Amino acid sequence: MLIKILLVISIIVQTLATAYALRLVRATKYNSVWILFIVGFSLLTIERLVQLLMDMGVEIVPRWWFAYLGVTVSICLSIGVMYAHKLFKYIDRLNHQRTLLNKRILTAVLRTEEKARSRFSKELHDGLGPLLSSAKMSLTALSRDERSAEQREIIDNTTYVIEEAIRSLREISNNLSPHVLNDFGLARGVRNFIDKSAAMHDVKIRFTTNLRTERYDTDVEVILYRVICELINNSLKHSGCSSINLSLSQNGPELALDYSDDGRGFNPQAMMDCGMGLSNIASRINSLGGTFDITSSKGRGMRTAIRINTQEEAPGPAERTRRRKKRE
Repeated sequence: MLIKILLVISIIVQTLATAYALRLVRATKYNSVWILFIVGFSLLTIERLVQLLMDMGVEIVPRWWFAYLGVTVSICLSIGVMYAHKLFKYIDRLNHQRTLLNKRILTAVLRTEEKARSRFSKELHDGLGPLLSSAKMSLTALSRDERSAEQREIIDNTTYVIEEAIRSLREISNNLSPHVLNDFGLARGVRNFIDKSAAMHDVKIRFTTNLRTERYDTDVEVILYRVICELINNSLKHSGCSSINLSLSQNGPELALDYSDDGRGFNPQAMMDCGMGLSNIASRINSLGGTFDITSSKGRGMRTAIRINTQEEAPGPAERTRRRKKRE
């Protein structure tokens, strides 16, 4: 009786396993190894069912039939096990292709974003800038005529407002598409941004680098520049820190960015989960195939380490121009 109960249980379990395996056939693109496993499970289920019926006195097939069925099952499962590594390689290849596709999509999104920033910056600089400059020149010409003190004061105030608008316009245009970064490289662009930030905040920003005039792929330079700007702005706005330390260095094929502040700290995982700037930084670094590690705790500031492999040869001026025109 116990044997019959075990046979029923094995038939049910093997039937469920076969059904589940059949559902995965399309996922494995009808891989021959997986089909061999399905055939083996199916034959085992049939064997157990026939054995159960014969134990109940129902003679369906001759006894020698079990020998052939057992041999067939053994062959299917043995070959399946021997070539199982092909299935794992296929799955790894699918995962690799999916990862590459995600990186390409993210890179395309980032390039589209930078293209829009560059176009908007150019329109501001070449369109609105000259109009404000013309208005300033007209007001300057008016101020030469004989005017009352009150009128001259109004003109002077208006001229001052226009000058402030021009300065703000230049700053916005530069933030959208930093010309220093495009013309002089990553180290100079970061230095320029730090100088402007330090002038507007009472926070000591220490920047060290062994980079000189090295140039990297445009994606690497732009993404790292945006990441550094995001980190500094987060520290200045939210951390309440008094000092920031930033190190950017080239160590062999690896470009290393180390960042820290002495602010109030936070829970990195919670900030990642809520979809704030940290997840955006992680996505940008991931698009370059780099690593992004951050540590922080309440009252102990934060530390960030970013590593990017730059084995690809840095493009020259002609190549950078070609790539920029291609993106546009």
